[in-house]
Amino acid sequence: MDKRLLTIQDISCVGQCSLTVALPIISACGIETAVLPSSVLSTHTAGFSGFTFRDLTDDMEGILAHWNKEGLKFDAFYTGYVSKAQIPLILKIMEETANPGALRIVDPVMADHGKLYPGFDADFPAEMAKLCKGADVIMPNLTEAAFLLNEKYVGDNFENEDYDEAYIVGLLERLMGLGAKKVLLTGVCYDPRELGCVCYDGNKLEYYFRKRLDAQMHGTGDVFASSVAGALCRGKSLIDAAALGADFVIESMKATLDDKSHWYGVKFEKALPWLVQHI
Repeated sequence: MDKRLLTIQDISCVGQCSLTVALPIISACGIETAVLPSSVLSTHTAGFSGFTFRDLTDDMEGILAHWNKEGLKFDAFYTGYVSKAQIPLILKIMEETANPGALRIVDPVMADHGKLYPGFDADFPAEMAKLCKGADVIMPNLTEAAFLLNEKYVGDNFENEDYDEAYIVGLLERLMGLGAKKVLLTGVCYDPRELGCVCYDGNKLEYYFRKRLDAQMHGTGDVFASSVAGALCRGKSLIDAAALGADFVIESMKATLDDKSHWYGVKFEKALPWLVQHI
């Protein structure tokens, strides 16, 4: 039977991130994709100024009531950028609309490069940790991992050695303590020429690295997480889904490198045929 995934995150109308990325990418993986917008922004918040923002928390209860009336159920959930007030509602939605064995994927979107995103206060990571508890997979970057654990952020390690494998292993073990079944930690780097991720299930470590491109682009985290979610719903293992997601990000970045005016995201649309072929 075909699977239906519900993704809960914001819509940034322009900027190639969040729902405008998740819907086409997961659909391209062959998964029916339902959406629940957490908020609507005119653009994403990185590099644009004067953007509009509308919170949609008040709509969630009514949407859930209608879904329950219609008997709608989901085989997977994938969450991204949400607010603190929405987390209890999201847990309720998951509880009431999940098919047996439904997959719960949490991308704890809240921070990068050692700082929380605008609009998130110091109490937000503790609430996000509640969403991570019981998840099948959580996908924090190094900054988000530190905030989830209320620990000091050690750095991105792009230019220097701020951490070693022992630190990463300890970080993964502490993240497992939040109550998730598996952790996919992104932004891991032991060699400045490479960037990758590591999967951990409490016993086994599995790495995947790619050669670093000499560029940083907005929205790559959402492209990665969306393709991982789609691949997991297709039955791929976590490390195979992570490898597919990383490769798809590289393909998307390569399609964007020559266009300096396209600073606000990656041209993932150009790489969708690659994704369809490799899923």
